[in-house]
Amino acid sequence: MITHHRAEVNGTSLHYVSAGSSGSPILLVHGFPETWYTFHKLIPLLAEHHRVFAVDLRGFGDSAPGSADSATAAEDLHRLIEHLGAGPVHLTGQDITGTTVFRLAAGHPEDVLTLTAIETGLAGYGVEALADVTHGGAWHIGVLAAPGVPEMLLAGREKEFLGKYAFPALTATPGAITDADIEEFARTYSRPDGWAGAAGLYRSMLREGDEIKALGALQTPVLAVGGGGGTFTADIMSRAAASEISSVVLDGVGHYVAMEAPGRLADAILGFIRDLEKN
Repeated sequence: MITHHRAEVNGTSLHYVSAGSSGSPILLVHGFPETWYTFHKLIPLLAEHHRVFAVDLRGFGDSAPGSADSATAAEDLHRLIEHLGAGPVHLTGQDITGTTVFRLAAGHPEDVLTLTAIETGLAGYGVEALADVTHGGAWHIGVLAAPGVPEMLLAGREKEFLGKYAFPALTATPGAITDADIEEFARTYSRPDGWAGAAGLYRSMLREGDEIKALGALQTPVLAVGGGGGTFTADIMSRAAASEISSVVLDGVGHYVAMEAPGRLADAILGFIRDLEKN
């Protein structure tokens, strides 16, 4: 059973959910345009073997409003792990939160057993190219990164943006994301300053490349999971990790892997953790 909680950490209030009562802990960190809810089908599968936590980052979901760069978001996660008394965790991040979870693993290695990166990249390692619309990049990145523009263009149009563009454009599995799912995501993006969390992370992504590369190679074992992006995640994470990474590409799946193929994703994560815990 999934239960809901709040943690007052690092000057903000984070909403998170938990499930499972035994096994090493897993912390799931959503991307955009998501909240913890993107993992709602995955959590029960992982919780059969592990304690599982999924958080709404600052400015997202039912956490406190606000805008944060990836450094602040990583510190929020560090403090949340302390609050939970759950560390070290098997850390999972996707989409725009790749740099956030990388910062946490690099800056607080005592918090992180493994890192699973899903359909994500890293500032400084090429993810900025996704904002280059002249070479197939996504226009919404520039919109979100421009001060005041998300509020001007997207406020009041949350359901339309999510249901007619953001999810359909990057989903390859018919029926995987339902009208009820769109309603749940739109519920929190529609609140005052609902785009602030995403805006902070996208602005951060476009300016922090040199800082991320200066952190050096990641020592944590890494699993890279690709869906619609193919080997994009594995290519980037293999350059950022100190040792050989594990990787899997889920054919026929789009960008929203946790919602489109929760069973296959759970198998990949559980197998990765199981193999490491045997050694």
